[in-house]
Amino acid sequence: MDIEGIRLFVMAADMLNISAAGRQLDLAPAVSSARLSKLEKQLGADLLHRSTRKVSLSLEGAEFLPFAREILAQEEAAKAALGHSNAEVTGTLRFAASSTFAQRYVVPLLPEFLERYPGINLDLKLSDTQMNLIDGGYDLALRNYAIEDSSLRARKLAHDQRILCASPRYLAKHNTPVTPDDLSEHQLLSFGGGKPRKLMPVPPNSHERPTGEFPPRGVRNRVQCDDGNSMKIATEAGAGIAMHSVWSVYEEIREGSLVRVLPDYEVDDHSAIWLVYPKSNVLTAKVRVFIDFLLEKIGDPPVWER
Repeated sequence: MDIEGIRLFVMAADMLNISAAGRQLDLAPAVSSARLSKLEKQLGADLLHRSTRKVSLSLEGAEFLPFAREILAQEEAAKAALGHSNAEVTGTLRFAASSTFAQRYVVPLLPEFLERYPGINLDLKLSDTQMNLIDGGYDLALRNYAIEDSSLRARKLAHDQRILCASPRYLAKHNTPVTPDDLSEHQLLSFGGGKPRKLMPVPPNSHERPTGEFPPRGVRNRVQCDDGNSMKIATEAGAGIAMHSVWSVYEEIREGSLVRVLPDYEVDDHSAIWLVYPKSNVLTAKVRVFIDFLLEKIGDPPVWER
């Protein structure tokens, strides 16, 4: 199959203009039209409807388009694996991430990344509400939980330790819990409507202390929030006890505006910060360089542990 014909078809489908797509590939209009006709003959289907006024995708063309993109991505990945890729990586990278994490760790790095890779544009979807990676058409996403979806591939960016914390003002007013059972007497803040997380005592003498959950079953949270940064602000202001990732609160813990609660317990949820992409996607050059960049700047050991 004619790879250059497929490349021309994808560009023409995006631009809805065969001549303009051909110019991008340094082809004369007559050559562009002939190359597309040859591809259609090979496939036995009309991919584009042409008229004197406009170009539009046919039904067969719309069905073939995602496969055509995949063929080009496979070619790019194969060249990159053999060290034959172009020096300049190009394209638009669609990246989804937690807004709380991205604002603190990813967004400040963007000027350096854009300068290093001037041919890459970024389309960012930043929200603490998790989105479906495949349905959303994203190239890459950052997730901070245990990966269970079998349709995804993942590269670990860092361990995600979670702790309970509260403000000194709140603890002075409501007392400090000593065991997980004491949590039922406190005001609790919870992210979204997430399931309870198991609290396990850490050695030594861990067998002498009871396990627990946060939030305890049957206890109603005083506050539920779907934005991690807002929940941290509420915790600092004295609204109650909340679970936060260490990467989000390590500076506040160090400065004393937040205090760790139940420090002899750990959250047993095996969560980590992952860079994930659909199994069906080829790891294209633009995705690969962005993953490598984030691992270099944020990864093991993560910046909050350095």
